[in-house]
This record gives sequence, structure tokens and C-alpha cells, in this order.
Amino acid sequence: MQIRVPEQRRPEPEPEPEPAASGGRAERRRSARPSPRERVLAAVAGLRALVGPRLAPLAPYARKLRPEYPRPGRTGWRRWMPSWRQWLGGFLGSIGLTGLFLVVAYAATDIPSNLNTYATQQDNVYFWSDGTPMARTGWVQRQDMPLKDIPVDVRWAVLAAENESFYSDPGISVKGIARALYRTVGEGDTEGGSTITQQYVKNVYLTQNQTVSRKFTEAMISLKLDNRMSKDQILEGYLNTSWFGRGTYGIQRAAQAYYGKDVGQLNASQAAMLASLLKGAGLYDPTLSKANHKRAVERWSWILDRMVKIGKLSPAERAKYKTFPDPIKNNKVYDTGSQSDYLVELAQQYAKKSAHISDKQFDLGGYQIYTTFDRKKEDTLTKAVNKARKAAKESDPDLAKAAHYGAASVATDGRIVAVYGGPDHRTQGYNESNSTTVPAGTAFLPFVYAAGLQNGVHKERGGAATSVTPETLYDGNDKVPVTTPDGPYWDRSGKKVFANNDNGTSYGQISLGQALAQSVNTPFMQLGMDTGLDKVRSTAVASGLLSDSIGAQVPTLSMGSSTPSAIRMASGYATFAAGGNHTEPYSVAKITRNGHRVVLDTPQPTRAVRDDVAEEVQQALTESFRLAHPTASASAGAAGKAGTTNATGKDTASWYTGTASSVTTSVVVYRIDLNKSLEPLPLKGLAGTGDDNVPYAVWAQAMGLD
Repeated sequence: MQIRVPEQRRPEPEPEPEPAASGGRAERRRSARPSPRERVLAAVAGLRALVGPRLAPLAPYARKLRPEYPRPGRTGWRRWMPSWRQWLGGFLGSIGLTGLFLVVAYAATDIPSNLNTYATQQDNVYFWSDGTPMARTGWVQRQDMPLKDIPVDVRWAVLAAENESFYSDPGISVKGIARALYRTVGEGDTEGGSTITQQYVKNVYLTQNQTVSRKFTEAMISLKLDNRMSKDQILEGYLNTSWFGRGTYGIQRAAQAYYGKDVGQLNASQAAMLASLLKGAGLYDPTLSKANHKRAVERWSWILDRMVKIGKLSPAERAKYKTFPDPIKNNKVYDTGSQSDYLVELAQQYAKKSAHISDKQFDLGGYQIYTTFDRKKEDTLTKAVNKARKAAKESDPDLAKAAHYGAASVATDGRIVAVYGGPDHRTQGYNESNSTTVPAGTAFLPFVYAAGLQNGVHKERGGAATSVTPETLYDGNDKVPVTTPDGPYWDRSGKKVFANNDNGTSYGQISLGQALAQSVNTPFMQLGMDTGLDKVRSTAVASGLLSDSIGAQVPTLSMGSSTPSAIRMASGYATFAAGGNHTEPYSVAKITRNGHRVVLDTPQPTRAVRDDVAEEVQQALTESFRLAHPTASASAGAAGKAGTTNATGKDTASWYTGTASSVTTSVVVYRIDLNKSLEPLPLKGLAGTGDDNVPYAVWAQAMGLD
């Protein structure tokens, strides 16, 4: 007897609770977005729902198309041949499957979100103050141009050459694709036949590989892109990303590389030549070979004729272009080198800071930076310094090994018009015109003089300020003790501090104006104490010197312990020439990006000292120039002063700073062995002696006075 045990059913497990949503809103959107497979299935299901009911009445006929092999009622080879109904069914079925495949492929294809690096990156171009190109930086020679800035003749030259039906086609050419596939698959070769939309897709989204899969993807993306972007947008993108040879991408760079001009200056003939390069710059650049030249001429002529045929160029205009527009042989897209590297460095730093451009944005390129640098003044200054360098090497090669020359020219409105940064930026990276390395020495005296005239002096502790004038007398003797309202000034070692003149010369009682003109040091060391070293410091900073270059507030501050750069020294003296108004030195006047103006913080003048004070300082500097260089002063109308560090006991720097024709130039010569330390070395006569020393000679040549 068998006992039947009831079957034990296991309880069904309770469904696990769904995990709580994690991540932010963007992550939830991504998780909710259907995958490509889900989109394909959805497209098939929708197609089935739409077409299924309409095809149901055809089912009986379709069954008749079902092949039966061997075919009944036939003999021999005819038993294995399909009927005409079966042939028709197979043909219609293949068309349907192909259509279904294309619909599914279109639905499953997305326009990539990431563009090719070389299609988005551009170079930055720097211009001289006269608007001519100075240099470019970046890995890719490309500059975007708005379509409105590309002449109509240029656009239609390209369209006539590549895709005359561009504005009416759907973004692809079925005939061209079929021909390309036949060449690629059937003959193992490649051929184009692409529309401009397809070429643009290839440029910015895909690779340049000539494969069937790439061509198919290109066609699908082109169809979608043609529905999302206007024709003008696609044409603009194509013209700005196409390869034209000579290392250039885009029509703007091509115009500069082949004709040395912007695209807006091209005529129809030149445009036709550039359009021919799109078929292959290696075959159509006419400067590469005679065969290339012949091909280029033939295609150039064909393109112009094509423009006439499609009504985009009149026969009369075509008749003007009988001579082939030979391009220049060398690429005129300027590269950096030697001095221009220093200029680019200054302009780049200023552009980023004043236009609030991040490093990342700047590296993407596309900026046109119009600098304040004057090409002629830069060339003159560079030649003057190079002449001095050459002379130093010839007279004392060992001494010249550690020689450094910094120079800068700044206009009274703050524009930096020229600098000398060093022999070559690629071998010496730091900019000598902008370095704060050596003391100003007696070149600092005008700032002490201006502080005294501006603020007056205090002879008694807590007493009212007493004004001083250029006629105020001070002790000009050598080794004069420095005093305070409380008595002699003692340094930290417990010794009295004395003021010294160059070469130990004594001048007796001398007016402040004459003391500055004759560069007598001792009156100004005492004037600084009487005025207040804090006032001296603030006057120097207001005039243009950087606060972190100002020396300690001890008596030697008045003797030039500060270490300004040549740019800042020129800027400070320019303040006196500008009537006491100081404008921060700047190197960039305008910035655009792809034709659009970039907001730039341009410095505005501020009052540093009263206009009467600036006039008195300028008069003293004019007298200084006249006394030191009587033969040059007759027609020069210049004002300037030499600066030495002899009074500090260390002959480590020699300066000359002066103004002529509203431009102030400052030149400094010093010695540093960069292989050992940054400590300045004695000049040992490298800068020459007397009033006509090396800094003055460089200054005079740069200012056109020699």
C-alpha cells in the first residue's frame, strides 16, 4: 500500500525591494535614457504595428510565393528555377528589408557629442601695433571665421568645386556613395563622391579611414545633421575645418598661407585656386612641382567655368581671370622665435589676466591678440642691444659670458612699444626687460625728488610739513651724516650712517634741482629722511614701480636699493613726462576670438603726483640730459638720467632712462652667472664709463638720437 504524500510547494520568494535611486539628476536621466538596442526594438515594434494590419490581406498571395523544390509539374533544370512570382517576391522583399535596415540604422545612429581634437583646436595669432601678423602659437594652424566674413565668391568657388547642389540636397549623395562603395569593395580602391555635409561629418566626427563602415556611418550622421543644422552652419563648419595643405586647416589659414592675406581679401580667382586644393593639396599645390602646377591650372579654370555655369559668376567677371593666380612659395603664417617669443610671453600673460581668460580656454585657441608692440621700434632696440653685446664679446669674452642687457620702451599713455628680453627665449627663458634683479641705484633719485616736492619735509618731530622747491639748498658734500629730527641716524650695528657721492666728490650747498641734474647723491639721502621713507615708497609705487620691488625703509632706499624692471623704470619716468598721470604699462590693445570682440580691462590714467611736481622733475631730467650730452641736446628735446650703484659700494648695475617724443626707454646692463647663483656680479667696466656709457649708447640708438 502506497501512501501519497501531498506535494510541498515552496513559498515563492518575496520580490526584493528596488534599490533606491542614487546619484544626481544627471545620472537618473542617463539611467532613464533607452539604450541603442532598446531604441532599435522600439523602432521595429512601431514599424510592425504600423505596417502589419495593412499587409494582412496579402498573406494568401504571399503563401503562393513560398518556394517548393523541386517545383512540381516541371522537368529537368526548370524544376529548380523560381517562378516569376518568386522572383518578384524576392526583389520586393529585398527592397523592404533594405528599407527596414536603413530605418533601424537611422534610428540607432547618434550624432557624436565629442568633436575631433584637430577640428576644435585653433592657434592664437599675435599682431604688431600696425595690424600685421607677428607670431602664432598652438599645435594646429587654424582660425575660425564666421560665414558672414567669408566672401560669397569664396563660398561658391568651393561649392562649385565640391558640391554645387549643396543647398538643395538632403546631405548625402546616393550616386556618390554607390560609386565610392563600388570602388572600395569591388576594386580595392577608394573614391570620394561625398557631399559637403558628408565631408564636414568626416572632418569633425569621424576618422579619415576609407572603409565601408565609416562611409555608412558618415551617411547616417549626415542625414541627421542636415535636419538639425542649417546649410549655412554646415558650410561655415566645413570651410573652417577642411585641410588645405601647408599645415593649415580652414579657409582663413589657407588664405594667409598661400596668398599672405585674410580670406576677406580674396577674389574669385584666388578662391578657385584654394578650392582646387580640397581635392588633394599634395597633388594641387602648384608650388610643389610642374605636374602639380599643370593640374592646378586645369582645375582652377574648370572651377571658374563651373561658377559661370551655375550662375554664380558672370561671363564678364570670368573674362578678367585669364592668368593663373600663383600663390607665394613660402607660408607667411608667422612663427615665434628670438625676440618675438619674449613679446608673445608678455602679451599672453597680459591677455589672460586682463580679459579673464583661463589657461584651458586660451589653449583651445582662436584668439587674435593685437599687441602694442611697434615693429620698427622693436627692431631698432634689438639692433642696438645686439651691437653692444657684440662689442662686449670682442673686447672681453670672459667678462661678456655673464653679461645681461634689459631694455624697454613705454609710451606716456602706458603702451609697451618695444622690449629686449634676452638673446633668445629658447636658450634663456626669462625676460630681462621684466626681471627685478638688480638695484636701480641713482636712477631712483627722481622718485625721491618727486616725493619731497609733493609732500614737503619734516624737520621737527610732530611738526608741520615745510614745502621744498627746486631751489631749496641741501648739503652736497661727500660723507654727510644722515640725520633725523631726533639726531643722527644709527644703523643696527650701532654705527652712524653717512651719505656718499660717486667718486667721493663734494659739491657744498646745492639746490635740489641742480643736485638731480648733476646726480649728486647726498642731498637726496637726506631729503628721503626729511620727507619720510614711507612717502618715498608710496610715490615710487604710484608712479609705476611695483611695491614688491621697493627696498627696505632705511636710508639706502633713497639711493636706489629697490630692484625695478626695465619696463617699470620706463613706466615710472613716463609718469613725469605725462604731467604726473600714471597709466599702468600694457601690451595688448584689443582681443578678438573668431571675429568677436573680447572684453578687455584696459588701464586708465591715475594721478600719481601733481602736475607742477611732474613738470619740475621733468625739467631737472632735461637739464641732466643737457649737461651730460650737450651735443645731442640741441635738437633732441629729450630728458633723461643715468643710474649707477657706485654710491652703495657695489658697482653691479648701470642704467639709463629717458624720454623723447612721448616714449620713455630704460636700459640696464648687469652681470649674473646663472650657472652659479642669482647674485649680481661687479660690472668691472663692462658697461663702460662716463656719460656716454653702454646703457646711454643703446638708449640713444633706440630713440634715434645716434
